Amino acid sequence: MAKKVVATLKKEGGVTYAKVIKAVRSEKTGAYTFKEEMVPSQMVQEILKK
Repeated sequence: MAKKVVATLKKEGGVTYAKVIKAVRSEKTGAYTFKEEMVPSQMVQEILKK
């Protein structure tokens, strides 16, 4: 039986993180793929503008 591993991304006094999921369109096929990134909460708007 497998154990479920739970990782905490927020600790006291640490940086809070957010998961950013972007839909990226392939120029070759036109299909969409999803790109996931874990970024600090302060950088979310900067990442989405790219």
